[in-house]
Amino acid sequence: MSTATSSTFTPKSMPSALTFDLHAKCSTTKARASTLHLPHGSVPLPIFMPVATQASLKGLTYDQLKETGCMLCLNNTYHLGLKPGQEVLDLVGGAHKLQGWDRNILTDSGGFQMVSLLKLATVTEEGVRFLSPHDGTPMLLTPEHSISLQNSIGSDIIMQLDDVIVTTSPDRARMQEAMERSVRWLDRCIDAHRYPERQNLFCIIQGGLDLELRRKCCEEMVARDTPGIAIGGLSGGEAKAEYCKVVDTCTGLLPDNKPRYVMGVGYPEDLVVSVALGADMFDCVWPTRTARFGAAITPNGVLNLRNTTYANDFSPIQEGCKCPCCRPKSEGGLGITKAWCHHLAAKETVGAHLITMHNVQYQLSLMASIRQAIIEDRYPGFIRKFFDDYYGTRFKAPEWAVDALRGVNVDLFAE
Repeated sequence: MSTATSSTFTPKSMPSALTFDLHAKCSTTKARASTLHLPHGSVPLPIFMPVATQASLKGLTYDQLKETGCMLCLNNTYHLGLKPGQEVLDLVGGAHKLQGWDRNILTDSGGFQMVSLLKLATVTEEGVRFLSPHDGTPMLLTPEHSISLQNSIGSDIIMQLDDVIVTTSPDRARMQEAMERSVRWLDRCIDAHRYPERQNLFCIIQGGLDLELRRKCCEEMVARDTPGIAIGGLSGGEAKAEYCKVVDTCTGLLPDNKPRYVMGVGYPEDLVVSVALGADMFDCVWPTRTARFGAAITPNGVLNLRNTTYANDFSPIQEGCKCPCCRPKSEGGLGITKAWCHHLAAKETVGAHLITMHNVQYQLSLMASIRQAIIEDRYPGFIRKFFDDYYGTRFKAPEWAVDALRGVNVDLFAE
C-alpha cells in the first residue's frame, strides 16, 4: 500500500465520546447484543437508523419519531452543507437545535452524494471536485471540509470522507486506489476533527467485492483506533451472496469492543442475515421511500396497499403493531385500517404519512426483537420463524440467505 502498514503506523491518540457495552453473543452465529452510549442518550444495538436526509424524516414529525423509540437517526452532510449551509448551522448551534431533536444524530461524509448524484464529479487525492447543483460553480469537498461541516452539524457520530466506487466495477486497480486513498483520507479526517470529545469519528472500510482488499483495509483502519467502524461501498447492485461474503469477512477482522455499521442496508431479510454475520448498525431510506408508494412492511412481507385487494379490508396494517396507525383507538392509537390506507395512498399525502409511521415502527420493533432473541440465546430459532412468516415458509427463502446463514452455523431448513 502507498500508506504506512499497520505494523509501522502509530495511531494518533483520539478521545472517544462513546461507551460500548457488549452484553451478549449468540452461541451459534456471530450476532451481538450491546448498548452504545452517546452524548444524546443510549442506543440499544443491533439498531436500524431511519434517514432524515435534510434534517427531516419524510412523513413524520420528530415527536412522532420519538414515539417509535428511535434514539439515533441520520442526517445528510451534503444536503445540510448546501442548505441551510455551514454559516446557519454555526449560528443556530448545530443540527440538533435546528430540527428540535434531542436524541442522537449520525451524519455521512457527503462523498457518496458527490459521486452518485453529480454526473461531473471527479475524485483526486485532494478531494471530490464537482459543480454546484445550484449555480454551476466549481466546488471541492476535501476530508478537512467534510469534517468541518460535520463539526458544525454537531452530530454524535460523524463519518470519514471515503473514496466510493460502485461494487460492480471491474477495475481492480481503481478499487485498490480507492481503498488506499480512503485510508489516507481517514488520517486527514482525524487531524481535522476539532471535537473528538463530543463527536465520534467512524472509519469506513472499502475494497469493493475483493476480499483481499477488504482484509488489507480492515488492518489499516483498525490500526487507526476510531471509536466505531463502518463497512461501506455495499448495496450498490452487487449480488447478495457477494455482499454477505464481504460483511462476514470484515466482521471477522474487527475488534469486539467497537460498534460495526453496515451502510445502506434496510430490507428486513438483509437485517436479519447481517446481524447473524456480526453487524450492529444499519440505515436505509427504503422503509420511508416505499411508504410513499403505498407499501407497508409487515412480518408477513410487504403489502402494496394501493392494490384493490385492500379496498374492503378493515383490519389494521399489522395486528398487534404498536404504531399509532395500527393501534386501536381504545389503546390511544388512530385505529387506521388497510381500506383507509388504500383510499388515501393513491390520493392523499396523509396516506404516505400513516404508512411511514408504521414502517419505521416495524423496522425498530424488528431490531428490538432481534436483540432480545440474541440476549436469550435463541437467535437461530428467531431466524427460522422470521423466514417462515416473511416468505410464507422458510423453504422459499432466497438462496443467498440460506447459504450465508449456513456459513454461521444456521441450517434454515432444520426443525
